[in-house]
Amino acid sequence: MSQPLIKYTLTKQGRQPEWLSSDASAFKGQHSAPANKPGKLPRFGSPQDTIYLGIAAGDPDSDGTPDGYVGTIGSKADLQTYVTEVGSAAGYKVTTGTVTGVQTSVTTGLSTAWGQTEYSGGLSTSTSSKHTASGVGTVATLSGSVVTKVIVVTDTPTGSTSNTTDTPVVVDAASTLSGVSTSVGIVTTTSSGMPEVGVTTTTTTTSTTSFTYTDVNSSSSTSTSSTTTDDVTTRTDTVTTTETTNYETSYDYAAESTRLWDIYEAINT
Repeated sequence: MSQPLIKYTLTKQGRQPEWLSSDASAFKGQHSAPANKPGKLPRFGSPQDTIYLGIAAGDPDSDGTPDGYVGTIGSKADLQTYVTEVGSAAGYKVTTGTVTGVQTSVTTGLSTAWGQTEYSGGLSTSTSSKHTASGVGTVATLSGSVVTKVIVVTDTPTGSTSNTTDTPVVVDAASTLSGVSTSVGIVTTTSSGMPEVGVTTTTTTTSTTSFTYTDVNSSSSTSTSSTTTDDVTTRTDTVTTTETTNYETSYDYAAESTRLWDIYEAINT
């Protein structure tokens, strides 16, 4: 009995099918893709609207296939074609985090100087030049959107008031913002009150800012050491700031297809 490489969906209950291979080397849930075509009547309903790659416990029955069975992939070439189509549609990339900057700041002084409630001197700090490096590929770029301003204007029979809340765009200090654009997204107006006492009108205007930013993050760690000479203790704090950049490279569809096909062949040997 062979264990074929198949395309399948979850069961109607949202679980992995029981007829998938139980071999410890087998795989399932690989390379998910939408089961329905955009703009067409859906062939599959939730939770069966995603197709996965996996290995089945046996060949499909010619008299009828089980619920969730979509099809069989019979060759390595067909497998690579399928994985390439799925990956291209999903925008597969290989993301690798690379340390691209390191800087240290060393502060030294008597232990008594560190303990001062109101600092009056006695500590010296030296900061190294930032060591920079680059990675392989293109720096990954992310996109974001945030409500950056909300203006609430209240008009009453006795006057008008305005309240503005500003929220700045915040990304890691090591990252670089670009493509910043702000637009008015929501304007709502509500009124309340009685004609004889006057009407209160509240207008809320919401501005949303969209932006892109490089996928660069910085983090800091501190190490502390002390030395004592002739009953005098000197303390040294070293702060190391590390900058990490995510680089994107092209996805190797051929290598991935080989990996999956080798597993399939090993199980069926």
